[in-house]
Amino acid sequence: MAQDFERNTANGVGTSASTLRTANSDDAIVGINVANITTSQITVEVYINDGSNDIHLVKDAPIPAGSSLQILDGGAKIVMQSGDALKVKSSAASSADVWVSAVDAIST
Repeated sequence: MAQDFERNTANGVGTSASTLRTANSDDAIVGINVANITTSQITVEVYINDGSNDIHLVKDAPIPAGSSLQILDGGAKIVMQSGDALKVKSSAASSADVWVSAVDAIST
């Protein structure tokens, strides 16, 4: 069965958490890139809420002005189950652009 590759994006993420993806099946996150679009350093949090808890992938990770942070590298993947929500927030208002690459409904 062919895999369904998808992407989720957000412009100008700030100090309130933005939900980038909510799994509706067993999904795999294969890439997360967060870019600092400001002229000052920011810190970011990327986490998954499983319905009860926030589980951080990174917390207070610094991103210099004009740079980006690749959250997953080296072929790493994060599995999300139905209802899990991937969230991102920054230390400054309207400061981060985010791109998420995912595989929807992983086939068995």
